[in-house]
Amino acid sequence: MTPIRLLVVDDHTLFRRGLIALLSLDERFEVSGQAGDIGEALRCVERSAPDLVLLDNHLPGVLGVDGIASLKALAPEMRILMLTMSENENDLAAALQAGADGYLLKTVELDHLAGYILQVLAGESVVSPEMMTKLVTAFRAKGPQGAAASAAVPAAPADAPAPARDSSGLNLLSAREREVLALIAQGDSNKAIARKLDIAETTVKIHVQHILRKLQLTSRVQAAVYAAGCELG
Repeated sequence: MTPIRLLVVDDHTLFRRGLIALLSLDERFEVSGQAGDIGEALRCVERSAPDLVLLDNHLPGVLGVDGIASLKALAPEMRILMLTMSENENDLAAALQAGADGYLLKTVELDHLAGYILQVLAGESVVSPEMMTKLVTAFRAKGPQGAAASAAVPAAPADAPAPARDSSGLNLLSAREREVLALIAQGDSNKAIARKLDIAETTVKIHVQHILRKLQLTSRVQAAVYAAGCELG
């Protein structure tokens, strides 16, 4: 198996080196470069063509969220996973709107981080449970049509159906799927949902796939935002 090539972008040298050392212990990953700012990150992308960038937000000069567009323009197929201390929902919305494939807090456990990296490379969007809760709370406060809430939803491909904006799609879901959707809205992972509902994690994954297909959504983040505007009881 060819290792997944990672680029770590963080201006705190000790954190960056420590993260690289830990990631290097996992044979699934190869850290192909490191950078302390967006300019250096762009040069690393040109040199090493990473599969995924772990990107901090608070960088000197250009913020991480403001550098996403440039990184994506240079390597459109490359995934970008924010890894930051910022718990600001505006930073989360800006990152997702700019094209980030996920938003994680630096408090994430290393084994969870590895799992999130694999999820993103599989085409999923991931958000730290703490931030998912903030996203849903902000959505509820602004209402389903709020501009900030819609900005926080990752853009779907041009040929994908627009996310549903009313609760009529809930009639398409089974009782179990509605339970899973409610837990997604709380920010629970598949493992946590499986534990709470006493079912296999693979079963949860199947339920999530069915939910996204029935509601014509493209990610768990969209599902959480959808659920925020609906009565699931």
